[in-house]
This record gives sequence, C-alpha cells and structure tokens, in this order.
Amino acid sequence: MDMGADWAINALAIGVIATAVMDVWAIFLKRAFSIPSLNYAFVGRWLGHIPAGRLSHPNIAAAAPVAGETLMGWAAHYAIGVAFAGGLLAIMGTEWVDAPTLWPALVAGWITLFAPFFILQPGLGLGIAASKTPRPNVARWRSFVTHTVFGFGLFVGALVLSRF
Repeated sequence: MDMGADWAINALAIGVIATAVMDVWAIFLKRAFSIPSLNYAFVGRWLGHIPAGRLSHPNIAAAAPVAGETLMGWAAHYAIGVAFAGGLLAIMGTEWVDAPTLWPALVAGWITLFAPFFILQPGLGLGIAASKTPRPNVARWRSFVTHTVFGFGLFVGALVLSRF
C-alpha cells in the first residue's frame, strides 16, 4: 500500500477510535456524576453560521438554529478527531502505529486543547479558555481531562491497528 493511503487509513481508524473513546468517557461522566457533555448541535450551529461570516456568538444557544446542526456537529467532531490523528501520524510517521507508545499520543491530546480553548469556546460565546463560564477553572480542567482521554484513545487506536 502506498504511504499516503496507509497514512489516511491509519488516521481515519485511529481518529474514529480516539473520538469514540472520548465519547464513552463523556457518557460515563454523565451517567456516573451527572456531568453534561458538550452539545454537538451547538458545534453544528456555530459551523452553520460561519459561511455567513459569523465566527463568534455572544451565546450560541441563543443563535438561530441551523438545518442539520446536530448531524453537522457530530460529523465535525469525528472529522476533527481524524484530523488530529492525522497530525500525530504526520509527526510520528506511520511506523509509530506498528509499535505505538503512550507519550506521543498523550502529548498530541494535550496539544489539541488549543482548538477548544482558542477557537471553539470563543466561537460559542464562552470566552478564551472558557473565561466567560461560571466556573472557568472547572471547565478548563474538564477540557484537559477530556483531551487527555482523547490522547489515550489515540494510543488505543494505534494499539488496535498494530495488531493487524
């Protein structure tokens, strides 16, 4: 298989697995501790307003709904996970998948925190690094833990693929 196709297939599989691990974590938090997860319909709503030039909102919940926003938000969630996995593979090489190690995956998960802190949260009206939320440090900590779980999911995804 050519290197480009190998990279794309690995990025797709690892990204989907890592994102699913993160989603399982969110389900656990909701069921065990009543901690709500991000509403991906709001991500879709935010994305749906971007073509009209609207990059940020004072409160995304108050913005006009967008047709298909839930599907769009969930699709973006998984596409972003795949893109982040692709970034890890671009740095580590597809050889990493043959013998994955935890630290590069965790570091990649932590680097991905820049996206919610500096793009998504401000766009949704939550401020940079959740600064406009009622408890910014709690929100930041939850983001950190969630992205650590995503990094662990990158490792798990590579571990699964290394078995084939």
